[in-house]
Amino acid sequence: MNTLLLDRTAWDLVLDASGNIAMATNPYAVAQDVASAIKLFRGELFYNTLPGVPYWEEFLGHRPPLALVREHVQRAAMTVPDVASATCTLTSFTDRALAGYVDITLQDGTTQTVSF
Repeated sequence: MNTLLLDRTAWDLVLDASGNIAMATNPYAVAQDVASAIKLFRGELFYNTLPGVPYWEEFLGHRPPLALVREHVQRAAMTVPDVASATCTLTSFTDRALAGYVDITLQDGTTQTVSF
């Protein structure tokens, strides 16, 4: 699976050496798509408002149980094609900032860690 390569800091498109929009390939493409799925607010995708994490409804302005947060992040990761399993570990949830990582296993058995 290929996906558009995004700059890790700005989360914006990157150009390759020829000036074309750069593409990412597996396994990095899957890891990047998992990060995008975790960053997606439910309702933000204008052509399909169902995918995404319910940040507005359940996280922001609330203090949800950490198990619920982990479950939503894992579900978001599992929406990405080629992801066989996902395990979320939260490292910080203070001052309205959520941080952690997701260990994903791809269909071919390789593993990746995606930080957020």
